Amino acid sequence: MNSNVFFLGIIEILSALSMGLVILSTTYKILKWYGKKKFNIGHNNQAYSIFIASVLFGMGLMVSGTIEPIVSSFRLLSNTETSASGLLFSFLIRGGAYILIAYCAGLAISLLGIVIYSKLTPIDEFEEMKNNNIGVAIISGAIIITLILLTKDGVALIIESLIPYPELPPR
Repeated sequence: MNSNVFFLGIIEILSALSMGLVILSTTYKILKWYGKKKFNIGHNNQAYSIFIASVLFGMGLMVSGTIEPIVSSFRLLSNTETSASGLLFSFLIRGGAYILIAYCAGLAISLLGIVIYSKLTPIDEFEEMKNNNIGVAIISGAIIITLILLTKDGVALIIESLIPYPELPPR
């Protein structure tokens, strides 16, 4: 058994569960608070709930794009770190930074996408969601998910560029 791969699997599962719960919970609370404060949308509004669910799904997609760079980073770190605690600390710092970058990018893309889409249409999407217009919520959610799918690989590539790969010898 390769203990480094086993150790990586355990860390990946635990970090994905913990970070996933923190990210989704934080995003939900932010969107719920924003809907209540800015648009006076209550917790029983189905249209706004569909919108929130779309953003949460998009955030999950965006953050899932960091798994491969985190695994690559761990493999490089496992060759340089001598102690298990040092490896764990380095992994958590790098993984946390990669996830934070993906989270911020996903949140910015979601918000920017819906703001631009709202400016391009003659209706006020949030006012329609406030009136429980489920069709507008589904379309807004689909736009957010599509934008996340289109930009996810680019964000993952940016994160991949942060991995300190060793220099190859010149030809």
